[in-house]
Amino acid sequence: MTDDQKSKPRISISYCPKCNWLLRSAWMAQEILGTFVEEISEVSLSPSEVPGHFEIRIDGILLWCRKSDGGFPEVKDLKKRIRDRVAPDRDLGHIEGHG
Repeated sequence: MTDDQKSKPRISISYCPKCNWLLRSAWMAQEILGTFVEEISEVSLSPSEVPGHFEIRIDGILLWCRKSDGGFPEVKDLKKRIRDRVAPDRDLGHIEGHG
């Protein structure tokens, strides 16, 4: 890992494997990496031993919790939350309603 990568935020997705949420988590990781390839250093996936657990964190700070946020995020809402933390001036184009 380069020094530049070390300074970029790390995103972690923790999911319940017993609930079969691996594919959902991997899809979200793919969407995040495709959008924020220049702004983040990595997206990690980790199975949780807590039933029903699904959380997304940026550098350890909670960004989304399935239980407290009422379900899973829409990908556009997730990208907006990430953008607001890692690149606040960035335009996300069509997901923000731009032509």
